[in-house]
Amino acid sequence: MDFKNSDRSVEMTHAVRCFMDENVIPNEARYVREIEESGEPYRRPPVMRELRAEARKAGLWNLFLQDTEWGGPGLSNIEFAPVYEEMSHSTLGLETFNCQPPDAGNISTLAASGTPEQQERWLVPMLEGEISSCFSMTEPGVASSDARNIKSRILRDGDEFVINARKWFSTGAARDSCALSFFLGVTDPDAEPFPEQSIVLVPLDTPGVEVVRAMTIFGYEQPMSHGEIHFDDVRVPVANQLAGAGFEISQTRLGAGRVHHSMRAIGMAERALELMCRRVASRETFGMRLSDQGVIQEWIARSRMELEQARLLAFKAAWTLDEIGGSAARREIAAIKVIAPTVALNVIDRAIQAHGAEGCSQETVLAELWAQARTLRIADGPDEVHVRSLGRWELKDQLSPRREEAAASSLVG
Repeated sequence: MDFKNSDRSVEMTHAVRCFMDENVIPNEARYVREIEESGEPYRRPPVMRELRAEARKAGLWNLFLQDTEWGGPGLSNIEFAPVYEEMSHSTLGLETFNCQPPDAGNISTLAASGTPEQQERWLVPMLEGEISSCFSMTEPGVASSDARNIKSRILRDGDEFVINARKWFSTGAARDSCALSFFLGVTDPDAEPFPEQSIVLVPLDTPGVEVVRAMTIFGYEQPMSHGEIHFDDVRVPVANQLAGAGFEISQTRLGAGRVHHSMRAIGMAERALELMCRRVASRETFGMRLSDQGVIQEWIARSRMELEQARLLAFKAAWTLDEIGGSAARREIAAIKVIAPTVALNVIDRAIQAHGAEGCSQETVLAELWAQARTLRIADGPDEVHVRSLGRWELKDQLSPRREEAAASSLVG
């Protein structure tokens, strides 16, 4: 197992780090100001359009895309992991490089499973950054952590599908650039629980589609946005269906996505740790610098230890995904999906505490980082689902006949 970064990964990581330090982070305050002045939180402000143009000019565009046929750099998961971490040092980073969720996952899905017609109509403009998309899975009336609970029906009527549904927390739906929904619903209610599901591409300008509202996250109107969408007698061509079972497509999409989310959490926590260190080195209480206080030094030390452990497990998950495949990596992916956001929340919380009241306010990025990290304990499957799966897999291994025979023989010996 080799976690050494390739030369191109090192080069790409360095290029993204420099771009973040020189362009993105210095423009965070301008971004907030332009959003506030416009009163349109889901419209891309001028500074973001400028950043995206500069990133594209620098060749730092669609870096997540493994399919070189569509212009991606072809980085493996282990190569892309440190790049994604660097992007995540700012809440603006992912969008700057056109690597924001859910577009990254949707683009990869279209590249792998879309028909030539679907790719020409939607994939190309998404790669160009001309339009964005959303992923419509979660429903307000059911516990969506169990995908078998999805009730939305996709009924066939001749050469069309008819959709009636209510979805919410459809990531990306409230953005003014969002033109397409990847809609997960039931096409065959008589089939087994997962094969019954399909993904249909629904343009948001289709009659009957209404983005009712944006869902805030701990009060934040996030740039990626989460919308509630109503689908009332929506008709789309049967040709808009993605090939394959919807659940399998979504899980394949989520495998690498969960590793990305983990690196995103680690990147946010690294930014928080940096801010904490700078803060405590510049403040004095009771006649000594905060950085000389034993409790503060322990916060910093624990943060570094937790981050290193989380990063190593994330790298192992990415390496296993690359070398053996998604099925073999499922344990590492489930584990890091739980661990990384928890570590991030610990580190960010310490940084907030070190900043005092300022850390809770809009004066720093910490409160928003905390809000985003907290959502990662729910997004792409809540912690409890992954822990449940890990527990079952471990019990199966420990209680397998082979393991019991080995244990018995060791006792006899």
